[in-house]
Amino acid sequence: MSITPVKVHDLIAERADARGSIILVDRLWPRGVAKKDLALDAWLADAAPSPDLRRWFGHQPERFEEFARRYREELGEPNPAVEKLLSFARQGDLTLLYAARDRDCNHAVVLAQWLAHEVSRG
Repeated sequence: MSITPVKVHDLIAERADARGSIILVDRLWPRGVAKKDLALDAWLADAAPSPDLRRWFGHQPERFEEFARRYREELGEPNPAVEKLLSFARQGDLTLLYAARDRDCNHAVVLAQWLAHEVSRG
């Protein structure tokens, strides 16, 4: 089982490899992307960080470590979207689509790590 974060625009422009279920995990639909351009299995907006946490983070790399800690706390709270995402992850490979510019400091990276940990726990 692999869980891979992939930037939305990479999937469209470069036809990046998407394996398994393809899930958009952003709260907002990506700018400049037509819905017909993404062959999604699901859009789980509520698996994204809360609006307050997203605003606080503001994609500032120096806040990423604390952002990741807070986001993992949110992921541990009851959430039907996160449960659905875990279900997809337990079925096999998963591609998490995100639109953030930074490939290393974004919520999809944290989410992929968290999902892998949760699936490995059984």
